[in-house]
Order: sequence, then structure tokens, then C-alpha cells
Amino acid sequence: MQAEELRALQAPLKQRYREQPQAAMITLSARGNLDEGITCSVETGKALVQAGLHPATGGDGLAACSGDMLLQALVACAGVTLRAVATALGVPVYGGTVTAEGDLDFRGTLGVSREAPVGFADIRLHFDVKTDATPAQLEQVLKLTERYCVVYQTLRSAPPVSITVRKTAEQ
Repeated sequence: MQAEELRALQAPLKQRYREQPQAAMITLSARGNLDEGITCSVETGKALVQAGLHPATGGDGLAACSGDMLLQALVACAGVTLRAVATALGVPVYGGTVTAEGDLDFRGTLGVSREAPVGFADIRLHFDVKTDATPAQLEQVLKLTERYCVVYQTLRSAPPVSITVRKTAEQ
């Protein structure tokens, strides 16, 4: 996709959101089903992914780990955002890789140590980009990717998250 095509695709959306800010507020959702054993099947829209325990917490490694899925969501969002930003700026990107790594101390998750955090202590996102862009262009692409990547910004800003439970009919 070329910059003009991307602009043409997004221009009516941007105009609508300027005129009707409420139209830009969309609720995304995810849904899962509690399966047998210690797994949850998540509907991704393209496939059903069964998540389960990581081997470091007793899992067999056959089900997807939700921590891995979080990093995968970051990689997907950052990769798409980088592509969109580079396209909009006319910076050629011929390919490359996006990598996310996160450090977890499983003592927290397993309740072995109250001092050990539950969740990622550190996440690193890295791009290896095939391009002939100048260092200044790459710096601009990275700056705007960081600014506009939804998952990255969500992780950085930590919005309020609520949790509830509701009892349904017994089976």
C-alpha cells in the first residue's frame, strides 16, 4: 500500500471522528470459554486458541500461554503500526522482524513469594527493519510507532481494569 492509498482510506474516518468524536469510541471485546482442565478457549475472530498454564507453572506446553499471547499482541500491534507509519511517511520498509521479550518471576504467580511481582517485570520491544531509510527517518518512524501503537500505549499507561464474577445456572 502506498501513502496516498492509506491517506485515502483513512481520510473519511478522520473527518468523521473530527466532526463526531463519539463515533471514534468503539468497545472491543474478547471472549473465552472455560474448558475442561485448566484451560480457556479464546475466540480470536480468525481461530480458536486454547490457553493454559505455562510449563513454569505446571502446564504441559500444549496450550498457548497468556503471557506469550500478550507479547504476541504487542508484536502484532507494533508491527502493523510501524508499517502504517512508514507508509504514511513514505519510508520504504521491505520486510523485517518485530520481537517482544518479557521477564516473569513465576514465584509471584505461584504464590511462592509475596515479594515477587505477579506479571511482567520488564518488556522489551525490538524491530529489525529492512530499509534504506536514513537514521533520522527511522527515528521518526519509531517515535510515531511508539506514539500510535495501541497495545504499547496501553501497557505503558496502565488504564483502570475492573474484574467481576457472576454466577450462572448450575450444570
